[in-house]
Amino acid sequence: MNADLFVLPAVANSTGELLADAAAARGMTVSRLAGRSVPDELRGTGSAHLYAGPRLAAAVAEEIGVAPMEPVDSWLADLPDAVRGRRVRTATLGEARRLVGPAFVKEPREKGLSARVYPDGSHLPAGDPDTVVLVSEVVRFVVEYRLFVLDGRVHTASRYLTFGQLDPVPLSHSSRRADVEDFAGMLLDRHGDTLPSAVVVDVGLLAAEGERAPHWAVVEANMAWFSHAYAADIDRVLDVALRAAGPTERLAHTDQCFVRT
Repeated sequence: MNADLFVLPAVANSTGELLADAAAARGMTVSRLAGRSVPDELRGTGSAHLYAGPRLAAAVAEEIGVAPMEPVDSWLADLPDAVRGRRVRTATLGEARRLVGPAFVKEPREKGLSARVYPDGSHLPAGDPDTVVLVSEVVRFVVEYRLFVLDGRVHTASRYLTFGQLDPVPLSHSSRRADVEDFAGMLLDRHGDTLPSAVVVDVGLLAAEGERAPHWAVVEANMAWFSHAYAADIDRVLDVALRAAGPTERLAHTDQCFVRT
């Protein structure tokens, strides 16, 4: 039986390199793509997994037989107010250009649009007016955590930001571990079936504002096949990444609706 393949770009980010080392340690064959052309030996294997950016994934996933999974575009906007913690809606880029006040705007999946607070819609960059974006009320997170989720449970996690500044530490070393685990457990128990079986969910503690006390909220959800590990356990991150963009023929029926198209 041939070893599974771990496919990534010739030049990967730091998490990709760590995952490649972890995959090799498991006995997987690590293959690097030089551009978007797929060599014959990677076609039709039925055993490939991919860690790459959205554009490369779109170009090669079908050819190497990989089914990259991701949350639906409206996932964050569709959550109840209690777990989202602020007003979020989906819109097109064209609609967002009509914003008359500040808003945080980002694309749900792609990273072409700079995710940040825009003073109003006129400051948004040029782009396809039909591009789907998320438009969010401007809030401030005290601290943010990245959760690597597998089968509806947190598999490994890391703090990554404190007051907007990079501050990675394993969840196990964080003084807020119990609070994060309690909120994540509630979120996944109630809404885990609206996510792929392997996914990244970012959560954070919203700062107090006016009469509103600090409270936990979802930041966003992302594809696990192109997410930074920060200080999460890299071997457990690999578990999630392998499922998130693994062989099409191994895809669970319940995950089919989350395959990137």
